[in-house]
Amino acid sequence: MGVYNWHERVIAAKESEVGALIDTLAAGDEDRLWPGRVWEPMEFDRPLAVGAVGGHGPVRYTVAAYVPGTWVRFAFTGPRGFHGFHEFAVLPVDAERTVLRHTLAMRVSGLARITWPLAFRSGHDAVLEDCLDRAELACTGTIAHPARWSPYVRFLRGLERLAG
Repeated sequence: MGVYNWHERVIAAKESEVGALIDTLAAGDEDRLWPGRVWEPMEFDRPLAVGAVGGHGPVRYTVAAYVPGTWVRFAFTGPRGFHGFHEFAVLPVDAERTVLRHTLAMRVSGLARITWPLAFRSGHDAVLEDCLDRAELACTGTIAHPARWSPYVRFLRGLERLAG
């Protein structure tokens, strides 16, 4: 089964400001993009660079490509059955507006054909919208339309808390 999923937001900020957020990924308390206080933190075995190995929660990947301030691609190594990548890209609209886009492109096989739609997809969508909220807040000081978790995401997060 093929999966193509993207989330993007136009942010009223220069390309360099939005791009700087990508460079903070997996930088612990200095990470200005990933919502690691609400979701599993993004962590790597070294600073963000091609070849760094890590992930968040059960989702594991390797940094496959990285252009500082512009683009980073992560190739999946887990969970089993996830074959593909996800990436953040910074795309200028004009001198004062920039699109921050996250793209996920993968093929799922085996048990992932069930776990992706039932357990991962909704959480993925929610964490990415939370990332975009953080980006907008970091660049503009406000969030025009804050993301809201669906009842299903709140249910899944509750199950995670009970299990953990």
